[in-house]
Amino acid sequence: MPSPSVKTIAHSDSQGLIGRAYSFAERAHAGQKRKTGEPYFNHPLAAAEILHSWQMDDATIAAALLHDTVEDTGVPLETIKKEFGADVAFLVDGVTKLGHIKYRGGSERDEETAVENKAENLRKMIIALSQDLRVVFIKLADRMHNMRTLAALPPAKQRRIALETDEIYASIAYRLGMHNVSGELQDLAFPYLHPREYEWLLNAAKEHYAARLRYLEKIKPQVRKLLESHAIIPIDIEIRAKRYSSLYKKLLKRDMDLGRVHDLVAMRVIVNTLPECYAALGVIHEAWPPLPRRIKDYIAMPKPNSYRSLHTTVIGPDAKQVEIQIRTKEMHDENEHGVAAHWLYKQKRSDEPTMSGKQLARDISWVQQLRHWQDRLAESTQNPEEFLQAMKVEFFTDRIFAVTPRGDVIDLPAGSTPIDFAYRVHSEIGNAATGAKVNGILMPLDTVLKSGDVVEIVTQKGKKPSEDWLRFAKTTIARDHIRLAFRKKNARSSLLAQPTRAEIRVTAEDRVGLIKDVSGTIAQSRVGILSFHGERAKGGTLHVNKIEVRSTDKKKIERIVEKLRAIAGVKEAGYRLL
Repeated sequence: MPSPSVKTIAHSDSQGLIGRAYSFAERAHAGQKRKTGEPYFNHPLAAAEILHSWQMDDATIAAALLHDTVEDTGVPLETIKKEFGADVAFLVDGVTKLGHIKYRGGSERDEETAVENKAENLRKMIIALSQDLRVVFIKLADRMHNMRTLAALPPAKQRRIALETDEIYASIAYRLGMHNVSGELQDLAFPYLHPREYEWLLNAAKEHYAARLRYLEKIKPQVRKLLESHAIIPIDIEIRAKRYSSLYKKLLKRDMDLGRVHDLVAMRVIVNTLPECYAALGVIHEAWPPLPRRIKDYIAMPKPNSYRSLHTTVIGPDAKQVEIQIRTKEMHDENEHGVAAHWLYKQKRSDEPTMSGKQLARDISWVQQLRHWQDRLAESTQNPEEFLQAMKVEFFTDRIFAVTPRGDVIDLPAGSTPIDFAYRVHSEIGNAATGAKVNGILMPLDTVLKSGDVVEIVTQKGKKPSEDWLRFAKTTIARDHIRLAFRKKNARSSLLAQPTRAEIRVTAEDRVGLIKDVSGTIAQSRVGILSFHGERAKGGTLHVNKIEVRSTDKKKIERIVEKLRAIAGVKEAGYRLL
């Protein structure tokens, strides 16, 4: 039975936290309209309903109802704190701070400003992530509803918001394991970013989708009967159509041939226990042969964002390929709603009545790692575009996982090479790398790794990084270590190239006592003489004396030169560093 809506909860318990927040926000936004023409209050209510569907706690739902009151109605934050408590006020303040940056566009300077704003917004998002994940949950719900109503905005603003949604919000949702949220945000952005491609895909895929859907609906009872005959009672068997945005990305790698995409519509089998997942896989493989290299065990080895499931592609009835995903209910919920569902399950098992979003942020290592990277990159560069690019590569691109020979999983961005792997393991291993064994085969260091590859780095004592590695190193950590090694090398070379002595040149008339006067003047300045060589100048009666001294102090040598010029018979004096 579906749970009651936020509106129903508010009306049935008007003195509860959600009920009071509902009434307060409804009054605060009274008379305000959205660009769509509907009452403004519909927006915070929609965001709250989304969060309710993710089974968020009452404080998060209340904060969603109130999230625009401080920014758009002039309600002081202190009033929110007094009426609803410090926890709700903290969340409202966090969402308000995230929403401060507005996007403008048109001129080249405006585009530069947009990049700066996007970088600043990303920095704020990272800080919010590391402090309390609930702020980001509210922002994701807020963005999802805004994207659903994006058609009401001008075209230029539609594209900018869609691009930010696709690059940042969908990526953060994916990293949080919220696949359903990430996929919907990408789907909502897709028509605004690629309108012609979207129209083509809509028409081209319609018949393929329909045919695949009919086929899976037809074999669904067979799958259920097959499992039940082996005492496996599935909780549910779902038919899942591939999202348009995801399908388009796959088609780009398949020459835009829809016939080469076999997971256009997939079947999800949801069972009760972990052993039943593997048992169901065995039963299905016994009935229908699996395709080689298409069995993926994301339970034994979860994806970097904690996605867990068994995937297999089999030759089903009528010799058609079928992708089947098998998981437990808990895995399914966590795959759909990611950290939000993980939080819910952890709360259910905890002795504490609630687990705070702050605790959850501390529990997720990559969130803290992200904050660390953000701080380091912000200090090292003033270029917003460079910052955005680095963060996209490190955290918001597709991820792969490679494995050390000992079985440790190394999380890397897609496109990474053994050099990235080596530096992620340890900087000394990276610096000394000469090659890599990938799945037991010796491969060059610029080999692009795939998920599940077992990688062993071959090293050589005394080996130094090659500057050519910068051409294919993907991760910031690898590129930073390579550059650091070359800065140290250049510093040593520069040190070796520094002058270690000076040559003083004195041109003078040859006379008795000249050498004594010259050497005495230099000695009085407490500069050691290394050598003294004199010869007659060509075509004249003057002598040229070259004296090497143990000093590179220009000021001291210049003072010596001035004194030498004052000696009787000296016509010229100068110096050079050696």
